[in-house]
Amino acid sequence: MKWYKIVVWVFVAFIGLFFIFAVWYKYEYSMEMVQPYEINTPDLGSTLLIATQGSIFKDAVTEGIINHYKSDSIFIKVIDVSSLENADTSNFDAMLILHTWEYGKPPEILQSFIDKNSAIKNKIVVLATSGEGSEKMENVDAIAGESLVKDVPFYTDKIIQKLDRLFNSNN
Repeated sequence: MKWYKIVVWVFVAFIGLFFIFAVWYKYEYSMEMVQPYEINTPDLGSTLLIATQGSIFKDAVTEGIINHYKSDSIFIKVIDVSSLENADTSNFDAMLILHTWEYGKPPEILQSFIDKNSAIKNKIVVLATSGEGSEKMENVDAIAGESLVKDVPFYTDKIIQKLDRLFNSNN
């Protein structure tokens, strides 16, 4: 076999392995879809929109936030991050967004949402998870961390502190 044929085969094998890795990575680390649901009734004093992605960590943080506020006079609506594009955010006093950093950046739909809603960014709290836990969005009140279940109480408390400030400033 000539040397250029070997180079071509090595190149094809490399592309094939890269494709297999990309498919495995997407399957292994992609987030589950979150089914929308509501806690309490919309006519209560304060309102909270939670946009999240399905994972053990994010589900536990969401549950902690809901458990903290469900007995208060706060209406909570939970949606998937992918639904932000069509979400009517005008009736919410606070918004919490839980997302995973994907390929070195936030999900495109989330970045687009933040860009389009810069006028209300003071009502948005973001928890961004990434491999090493240091990546977060610019120009929003963002918390960054790793998706470690043992850290759920720590991040839940940090988020509650930020949300309490938003709710208190609206009253």
